[in-house]
Amino acid sequence: MAEILIIEDDKAIQNLLKLACKKEGYEVKYADYAQEGIIQAQLGSVDLIILDLGLPDMDGMTFLKEVRKNSLTPIIVLSARTNERDKVL
Repeated sequence: MAEILIIEDDKAIQNLLKLACKKEGYEVKYADYAQEGIIQAQLGSVDLIILDLGLPDMDGMTFLKEVRKNSLTPIIVLSARTNERDKVL
C-alpha cells in the first residue's frame, strides 16, 4: 500500500487530506511541524509528501531543500501564498 506523508499545521485541512487519501486506499502519516516531517520522511519509506509551505517552525522552502539532500520522494506543495516569485521557487 502506498504511503503519503501530510505536513500541515491546520487541523481542518490536515483532517480533510487524511480522509481523502484514506478513502482512496493510501496509508497516511502526518506531521504538524516541518521538523517532525523531516524525521518521518527520513525514517520511513513514504511514496509522496503533501507539504504546506506556511509551517510554524520552518519555512516550507527550507523544508524542501533539507529533504532534497537525501530524498527524491515526490512532493506536492499546498500554499495560500499569492506571490508569484514564491510559487516559481
